[in-house]
Amino acid sequence: MLSMYFNIHGGSQQQEAVAAESEPEPLSIFRTQENDPACQSEKHFGQYYTLPSAHVRTVFPHGLPMRYKQQVKTFNEACMMVRPPALEVISSLKKTDNSKPAVRYLFYGLKGSGKTMTLCHTIHFCYTQGWLVLHVPDAHLWVKNCKELLPSSFNSSRYDQPLQATEWLRNFRITNEPFLSKIKTKQRYVWTKRESTEEGSTLGELVDQGITRVKTSSDVVGAVMKELRLQSGQPESDFRLAVAVDGVNALWGRSTIRKMNNTAVDPEELTLVYNLRKLMKNDWTGGAIITTLAQTGAVYTSKYSYLPKELLGEKGFDSMDPFIPVSVPNYSEKEFESCYLYYMDRHWLQYPHSRTEDGKKELIFLSNRNPSMLERICGFH
Repeated sequence: MLSMYFNIHGGSQQQEAVAAESEPEPLSIFRTQENDPACQSEKHFGQYYTLPSAHVRTVFPHGLPMRYKQQVKTFNEACMMVRPPALEVISSLKKTDNSKPAVRYLFYGLKGSGKTMTLCHTIHFCYTQGWLVLHVPDAHLWVKNCKELLPSSFNSSRYDQPLQATEWLRNFRITNEPFLSKIKTKQRYVWTKRESTEEGSTLGELVDQGITRVKTSSDVVGAVMKELRLQSGQPESDFRLAVAVDGVNALWGRSTIRKMNNTAVDPEELTLVYNLRKLMKNDWTGGAIITTLAQTGAVYTSKYSYLPKELLGEKGFDSMDPFIPVSVPNYSEKEFESCYLYYMDRHWLQYPHSRTEDGKKELIFLSNRNPSMLERICGFH
């Protein structure tokens, strides 16, 4: 056990900065001091690393699961477990060839197995490596009941969702602040008779247009996605683009949004979905497309479905093909043990029985080592 401790504890300036926020126990084998995702390896499997609070605010102004955000508040720290699926994709991203079409990665697994957190771990890597992160944290919210649905002023056969678009633009601006003044638009965009964004304007000006003029926000999101798609991987561009979509199967599923005549809106009729689907094509270079499947976004499909073919459907599968499927399983024995020790350390397990060997076996039996189920059960113990 001690040999493991000496293998995992290293030092760097970033680690020292994080240590000031959260000093782990000197012999906590379930933690690692390696808080840079780019430096994590197989020897860190099953261990928790700490995200600096500044990164949590910047990288994830949206996108973290609600229960995880509550946990961060309760534990007074943001920790993620280093798991094989995330490191598998991170390892591939390190070898990204900017001249080749973007590779599509697809995390899939049982409900609650940790797909969203694995995606977040991968996004954190991209951010620390200076990638531009285009994150859609919950695609199914774009096809779910919409508070405000307006006919598109640009295309009469499509519908705008100004509130969702404005919120997304605000969060995009927070995460990608350094790029907003560097990237210039390649074409002119006309919004109304009086308003336009000229060619050569900064990406920041384009984003601000959608935030200040809410009615144009859906089309602005489309323009931002178009500019990034066209400029990524070009010789004059000095950014790599990470497109991260949680619940990507919602883009080809069925929507619960209704038109005035009470018929269902097809996802492709939504301006936001229409433009995001374009980004899912790997006809652009200089980045990667990292996605997850979600049962939540799979309206009208079996709750036990989790395989790509089942959740994407034929149309979605054909659109995403070829992709690299990455399975996110329930916790291994080592990962469960690490999670159990972490919850003990954070005093999340209150009942004395849950701290015994028999109590631990009960938790394994009740949760089947499913991360989400374990977290919920431990909240009552």
